Amino acid sequence: MAEFEPKVTAFVCTWCTYAGADLTGTSRIKYASNVRVLRVPCTGRIDFMYVLQAFTQGADGIIISGCHPADCHYTSGNYHARRRWIVLRALLDFVGVDTRRIHFAWVSAAEGAKWADLVNSVVSNVRELGPYDEYRQTIPAHIRPGGIAV
Repeated sequence: MAEFEPKVTAFVCTWCTYAGADLTGTSRIKYASNVRVLRVPCTGRIDFMYVLQAFTQGADGIIISGCHPADCHYTSGNYHARRRWIVLRALLDFVGVDTRRIHFAWVSAAEGAKWADLVNSVVSNVRELGPYDEYRQTIPAHIRPGGIAV
């Protein structure tokens, strides 16, 4: 049987983390290819439903990454993201979702090596946790994004 390869979805800020990920590629720094990057204008605009939808679509892990504090293109979007992150973790923990599968980090446009380290670390951690099939058992279909009440 082949080794489990996790699917990780990354929600990243256009201005900092996406540019940092681009720097990783242009610098030819090697990192795991298991991550699918979804670029958003600002991490402060990431809705809880985006994260839940990623799990619904088969993600085994999530990365949310944006600008460092006091370095946001939209002035305070990263502070909003940090507050949302705290509430999201508490909510997911309350409903029984394994919060070890979700990672939040600050990565600037100049931190390509940090992005590679983050991705490799998250993929390794999620690989140890195994596939995330429990999501469908934890979250009832009628409240899952795209779920159909039976």
